[in-house]
Amino acid sequence: MNTIFKKIGIVGKYNSHDLATPMGRLIQFLEKYQLSYVLDPKSAASVPARSAHIVQVEEMAKEVDLVVVLGGDGTLLSVARSLLGQSVPMVGINLGQLGFLTDIPSQHLEEELAKVLLGHYAEEKRSLLETEIWRSGQMLSRHYALNDVVLTKGAQGSMIELEVSVDQRFVYSLRADGLIVATPTGSTAYALSSGGPIIHPELQATVLVPICPHTLSNRPIVLSERSVIEVVLQKGKGAFANFDVQDHMALNSDDHLVISHAKQQIILLHPLSHDYYAMLREKLRWGTKL
Repeated sequence: MNTIFKKIGIVGKYNSHDLATPMGRLIQFLEKYQLSYVLDPKSAASVPARSAHIVQVEEMAKEVDLVVVLGGDGTLLSVARSLLGQSVPMVGINLGQLGFLTDIPSQHLEEELAKVLLGHYAEEKRSLLETEIWRSGQMLSRHYALNDVVLTKGAQGSMIELEVSVDQRFVYSLRADGLIVATPTGSTAYALSSGGPIIHPELQATVLVPICPHTLSNRPIVLSERSVIEVVLQKGKGAFANFDVQDHMALNSDDHLVISHAKQQIILLHPLSHDYYAMLREKLRWGTKL
C-alpha cells in the first residue's frame, strides 16, 4: 500500500481491558503493509509479545507523521495535551461509548484507517484554551484545555462567587456551583449537559456556561475567539479549576484566571465519510424513540 504516512505512532487507553484485541489488529494491519510504527510504553504493555520501538508520547511527534489513538475521547484529549505545539495529526479509533473525537469504530478500523493512510481524509483543526492563573500579582501557572476550563465549588458544597469580565469589560457577578468556559469541541461535553449550546467545530468561539446559577437569568454566552476572559474568584472555600478534567488547580479567594484561545491547535483527521450532523444524531440519539 503506497501510503502518504510512513511511520505511525500508536497510543492506546492503557487501563482498558478491551485494548489488546484492537491493538493487535492495528499492529497486524500495519505490518501487513510494511508500515513502521512506534508505541508508547503503556500501550506496549498491552501487547508484550511485540518487540516494537517504544517512545514516550511527548516525544512521539519527532519520530512519526501520524498518531493513531485507540480509546475514547478522554484518551484523545490526553494525547492531544501531550503533543501540544507539535504539528503531527491524530486519528481516533473509538473504544469508548460516545466518541465525538474518536470517530472511527473499532470494528471498522482496518477499512477506515486504510482510507486515511492513502490520503482520503478530511483535515480539521481544533482550538484550545490557554489559562493563566494569577495570585497576588504573580502568575502561578499556565494550563491548556481542548474541551473546557471548569471553575467549581469545593467538597463543602457551598456556592462560589465569581466576577467575570471580557476584554476588560465587566460582564456579571455570578453566584453558582461553578462556571464552564468551553471551546466548540467542549460544547458537546460538560457544557452541553449544563444547558449550553452546541457550537460547530469550524467556528472559532468560546462559550461561558454557568453551572446551576443562583440567579436563573444567568444564561450561556457565546464569545468571539479573540475575546480574553478574566474570572476572579471572590468567594469559595475549597474551589478549584480543572482543565479537560485531567489537570487541576486549587484556588484561593482573589485568584484571577485569564482565559484566551491558544496559538496552538491540534489536527484531527477524519474519513471522508465523516458527517458531523450524523454523528450528533447518533451520539445524542436525536429522533430515537425512547
